[in-house]
Amino acid sequence: MTTKSPPIGVVVVAFNSAGVILGCVESLLAQEGGAPAVIVVDNASTDDTVAVLRDWASRKGTEVREFAAADRPSRDAAGAVTLVHSGANRGFAGGVNVGLALLAAMPETAHFWVLNPDAYADPGACRAILRQAAKTPGYALMGGRVCYAEPPHRVQIDGGLVSLWTGVSGNVNLGRPAAEASLPKGEDLDFITGASMVASRGFYEAVGPMREDYFLYYEEADWALRRGAMPLVVAEGLVVYHHAGTSIGSPTLERLASPFSFWFKYHSRMLFVRRFNPIGLPVATAYATVKALQLLLKGAVPQAGALIRAVWGLGPPKSVRERLSPEAQRIAFGRAHR
Repeated sequence: MTTKSPPIGVVVVAFNSAGVILGCVESLLAQEGGAPAVIVVDNASTDDTVAVLRDWASRKGTEVREFAAADRPSRDAAGAVTLVHSGANRGFAGGVNVGLALLAAMPETAHFWVLNPDAYADPGACRAILRQAAKTPGYALMGGRVCYAEPPHRVQIDGGLVSLWTGVSGNVNLGRPAAEASLPKGEDLDFITGASMVASRGFYEAVGPMREDYFLYYEEADWALRRGAMPLVVAEGLVVYHHAGTSIGSPTLERLASPFSFWFKYHSRMLFVRRFNPIGLPVATAYATVKALQLLLKGAVPQAGALIRAVWGLGPPKSVRERLSPEAQRIAFGRAHR
């Protein structure tokens, strides 16, 4: 008997996500109107992420089927949750692309939702995706509202803006109370955040997978800028709650980003500007250098050093390099100057 694929498939890229992965997966399986196809791509976690999933499946009686990245299981072979071992820390886009390839092999799955492992979805999120897709069937990428998990009623991002001159990106409605912030229109955005982003099958087949040479940051902005005439859309009711920065030290409203986060953000920023507006590189370099000086004045010496090394192509500092395995270093830094 053939099991029909759900119209929505979700890719969750996990790396050292033992403390948050179950909240994410359980929120997807509890979706109103039926669960989506859930694919967890483990990027060679060194913690108990995989063990936590296996133990949870055993206790709950939930079927979790496991595969290697090179496998292409049919929908019949997939469980309620499909766990894919990527074999290495491939970075965000690398892990996402493994999951997208599996979803693309499920013909009835039309909407590919990328969701962070440290986020959990509102029960009506999948219904909101299908409602918006019915209104705009030719969409490229769909976003919604991402709130901080703590506090749960404050917006992290309702969509993104990015300058092609400085590379600086901005979160629409950042920090605003959710009850007071209006959702933007898709045409007013430059990109959809990778923390919660839905790609249509048509977009994926036309544009292809995400570029992997960013490793972290700016992948979603790059993807959105390659969409051609296909629109970005924002779905009312597509709400997720994000713990933010649990594995890489991204900034929050109260916390400065880690040196690891700074290096990858500014490396990817310069790559992004070079790719989409190369004449803006001097502007982006000057802007970033001023930012480094501001960090130094605040006493954030490691962050400033990581930023400068990224912007001026000096390679990552030792503290950043050592956070990755040798194989992940080859993937992340071997492509740094392409």
